[in-house]
Amino acid sequence: MSTMSAAQRPVVFDFGAVVFRWRPIDLMMRVLPTRATTPALAQHWAKEVFQDFKGDWGLFDAGQIEVAPLCQRIAARTGLSPEDVHAVVLGVAEELQPMPETLAVMRALHAAGHPIYFLSNMPKPLADHLEQHHPQVFGLMSDGVFSGRVGLIKPDPAIFALTLAQFGWSTEQAAQGLFIDDHPANVAASMEAGLPALRFTTAEQLRSDLQGLGFAV
Repeated sequence: MSTMSAAQRPVVFDFGAVVFRWRPIDLMMRVLPTRATTPALAQHWAKEVFQDFKGDWGLFDAGQIEVAPLCQRIAARTGLSPEDVHAVVLGVAEELQPMPETLAVMRALHAAGHPIYFLSNMPKPLADHLEQHHPQVFGLMSDGVFSGRVGLIKPDPAIFALTLAQFGWSTEQAAQGLFIDDHPANVAASMEAGLPALRFTTAEQLRSDLQGLGFAV
């Protein structure tokens, strides 16, 4: 099938800060209450731990390091204790809660016949946690790719090539789809790979953008 009807056009969602809540300052203030005592300090510790999802956490996202050595590495680099870092990892799992407004958009797309997929930078333990605890999200999905399970992370072009191959999409099919992500670099990489993309800001804006592109929401 080289073409799709309008109602068959697929939508691929990023997860963190798009489908699942992501508030790193709140997270740090909750799990490191004696260190992240102000929003500014919480932001500092978020930058130290997550390194903009590069460095140690980037290895975790790519499935190249397990939780225990990750905690040791971040502790050695930041001065936090391994127990503090492990509390952050556990806190991330609890922070990643489905966002009702985005879920409503996804359900509308699904009801209108648009297949829904995901492409997420997510370490294996957190991917497992999301699948186990949020069936209402995964029940809408036709397929998806977690970075931690394939050893690649966005915006590497290789993960987009792997994703399109896993989904079984031709170049023409990819060109009729849409990827939604909150990071400009990932949006740019998707478009470079032949999958049109939108930057996510709010679910309300997303719904408007989708309507403008002819998606039924």
